[in-house]
Amino acid sequence: MAGLKFRVLLDSDSKNEAFRDILISDTDNFESFYKAIMSSFRFKGDQMASFYVSNDAWDKGHEISLMDMSYDDDSIDSPSAVMKEAIIKDFLEEPDQKFILVYDFLRMWIFMIELIGYEKENPVAPEVLMAVGMAPPEDSRIVAENDELITDEFDGDEDDDDDDDDDDFSEDYGIDEDFSGYDQYDY
Repeated sequence: MAGLKFRVLLDSDSKNEAFRDILISDTDNFESFYKAIMSSFRFKGDQMASFYVSNDAWDKGHEISLMDMSYDDDSIDSPSAVMKEAIIKDFLEEPDQKFILVYDFLRMWIFMIELIGYEKENPVAPEVLMAVGMAPPEDSRIVAENDELITDEFDGDEDDDDDDDDDDFSEDYGIDEDFSGYDQYDY
């Protein structure tokens, strides 16, 4: 048994970086890790969340959800991983394993997590070894109200090929649009 030292970086719009180094037992589950992360950033932890196994490019892989979200036959194809049942060491594929934690799917708080070390001593409970920076308030991100669409950097000024002439396809590929001699039942 060993202690795992993770660096947890909050991806934020703020110029100030906020991260925590958390030591947790390799036999602990992801729910315990989730609660330690929420507590260390002073978030309530009352919203939906999922961990994703990641790689060096920070791609989202296998999902480990807070609650079982499988529906009917979905669980046949790929077994669902639920935080309280998923043991951390079972998901360690690399010595510097990375995970992504998405918290509050409306506000989209994203935590980038990287395994940065091992400790011989196994901690009894998760502990914060180092805290750098202040996390923004949990409710500081805006959520759409009354079915308003929140837009990102795309404001509609880009070239939009959808407004072009519909004849582009036929011109590009030499298709004759005269179907007068076509009999739909004559194959």
